[in-house]
Amino acid sequence: MKAEYDFSKMKARSNPYASKLKKPVTIRLSEDVVEYFKSMADEAGVPYQSLINLYLRDCLAQNRRVQIKWPSAA
Repeated sequence: MKAEYDFSKMKARSNPYASKLKKPVTIRLSEDVVEYFKSMADEAGVPYQSLINLYLRDCLAQNRRVQIKWPSAA
């Protein structure tokens, strides 16, 4: 291994993973929801935010839609 490397002659390349970068967001979740995912994440040995991301990615892949039924205003 060299003591020094000369990077001045290297050509710039675009990041091949740039399209897969994660976007930081602020989201309000119920405490019980966070605890649920933290518990599952501890069992799986992964960070809970990654687990939430995996779950949402699965929803995307399966094209799941939320079915909300609001109480009728009768």
